[in-house]
Amino acid sequence: MNLTRDRILAEMGFDPLWKRRDAPRGSGDIPAEVQDQPIVVDEPTHADMATGLNVSGLRGADEELGWDELISRIKGCTACGLCRERKQAVPGVGDRNADWLFIGEGPGAEEDARGEPFVGAAGKLLDAMLAAIDLKRGENVYIGNAVKCRPPGNRTPEPEEMAACFPYLKRQIELIRPRLIVLLGRAAVHAVLAEDRSLSGLRGKTLSYRNEGEGRDIPVIVTYHPAYLLRNLPDKAKAWEDLCRARALMRETSGG
Repeated sequence: MNLTRDRILAEMGFDPLWKRRDAPRGSGDIPAEVQDQPIVVDEPTHADMATGLNVSGLRGADEELGWDELISRIKGCTACGLCRERKQAVPGVGDRNADWLFIGEGPGAEEDARGEPFVGAAGKLLDAMLAAIDLKRGENVYIGNAVKCRPPGNRTPEPEEMAACFPYLKRQIELIRPRLIVLLGRAAVHAVLAEDRSLSGLRGKTLSYRNEGEGRDIPVIVTYHPAYLLRNLPDKAKAWEDLCRARALMRETSGG
């Protein structure tokens, strides 16, 4: 379906808040408030959360697994209790050489049934969010989660569960080599950056994730999880600010 930008923004619930009558063609969808804010780069804060845990995921030579072996290992993983109630693990979906990596919390009921992340109402909103910044699922975009199995009752993953899954996520990041990571929700922030501060304290900044596989820091933008936005409609405008910041940063760093 070919949606206009106005329809996309309306779907996200914040049109026409950010429409600028005086903006040049092609740039009117980036708020002046966002354009004018300086980008503050924090020091990397990530810590390996799997240290000291009995993780049956990746160890030693296994950390060099390619995609096929990695996906197979994820689907057969029994590193934490989430494996007992899953229908199937949900490794992720999209372009395996993507510049953009979006990381959410964990699979829900529909994701557990279909084996793909963000396929329910939250997935529809995420697709609209991607379209609003000229992105599309599967095209230069990879979508994954902090944990690969559905937490019972769609609850927030426990720290131990995220720690058990982190070696898989770490290896995915090493294989994808994204130019930018967008973390959707506090659980994703905790899993990737080992950061406990609130989203309000992290939004509006450019954080960093150290990709040991490349020996470089990857810029990280933090925003709200789409499922949260469905319950808290006023914060969609804040999410739009974050998306605009992410796109501006991507253009600044890669011209993309």
